Amino acid sequence: MTIAVSPQALPALVLNADYRPLSYYPLSLWSWQDAIKAVFLDRVNIIAEYDQAVSSPSFSMRLPSVVCLKTYIKPSRNPAFTRFNVFLRDRFQCQYCGSHDELTFDHVIPRCKGGETTWENVVAACSPCNLKKGSRLPKQAGMIPWQKPYRPTVQDLHNNGRRFPPNYLHESWLDYLYWDSELEP
Repeated sequence: MTIAVSPQALPALVLNADYRPLSYYPLSLWSWQDAIKAVFLDRVNIIAEYDQAVSSPSFSMRLPSVVCLKTYIKPSRNPAFTRFNVFLRDRFQCQYCGSHDELTFDHVIPRCKGGETTWENVVAACSPCNLKKGSRLPKQAGMIPWQKPYRPTVQDLHNNGRRFPPNYLHESWLDYLYWDSELEP
């Protein structure tokens, strides 16, 4: 799964005041218009620029490709419990068969048996596996999730998000992404 980024749109990578992206998945990007607005409102510093510029009769400015917030935004410690975040935690993969297609989510302990819709009871599942398991417990269905469902941290989601880079990364962004990647000798 990738996030579609159009290079023609000239988006700006947005870094927190510590020079780390606000988000890896989806990658924290602003339109060039929003980036310029933030520059004029003195909310960001321009770190890198595209070759393209915008002009008015009395002013010309190269479009920012990387901006850094002047004020640090403390990341949330607890990610929202959303379908997308469940899929991201589970790496967009069915926790029963490994498929990446037709994803939905499954209550490991079915709701009809007292299971709740929580991080600790929901996993990504493809539609065929979800139908096959039905309202049975994992042992009854012979379908044990590959990983026990858990409440992820924002860091867990960021780490998983790095596995799904956008379809386009501008060269000026590369110095600010994937700092903990293994270096080549």
